[in-house]
Amino acid sequence: MPSRFREVLAGQGEARLILTTGLEPCVVAYPLPEWTAFEARLARLPQFDESVTMLRRIYVSGAVECEVDKLGRILIPGTLRKHGDLHREVLWAGMGPNLELWDKERYESLRNDVLADPDKRQAMARRLADLGL
Repeated sequence: MPSRFREVLAGQGEARLILTTGLEPCVVAYPLPEWTAFEARLARLPQFDESVTMLRRIYVSGAVECEVDKLGRILIPGTLRKHGDLHREVLWAGMGPNLELWDKERYESLRNDVLADPDKRQAMARRLADLGL
């Protein structure tokens, strides 16, 4: 784990991450307090909403608590490594309250595809403007 992420965790007094399958082919990591807050928000959503139910099945049911060792390493369970297609080179992407772990080549390809496509960039800019960003 990169040192800047370890420093943030240490500043929170945490040595644990919750890892889960991303909706994309990546592994999502949350510090325990962020995961707890996420689960609380999710619990307030309608239980019979199909999207909420699927999120719980895909995202929550596969979540695993992992310890970060003193050298900043974590053992990623095989099911999560398979989901993220993680091999030798993994990229840690900071996402605000959580992190994403990507196969480095896949992440760079995804990023380059978006940056190379003016329509995708414009659609993203419009959506961000709609959200007030």
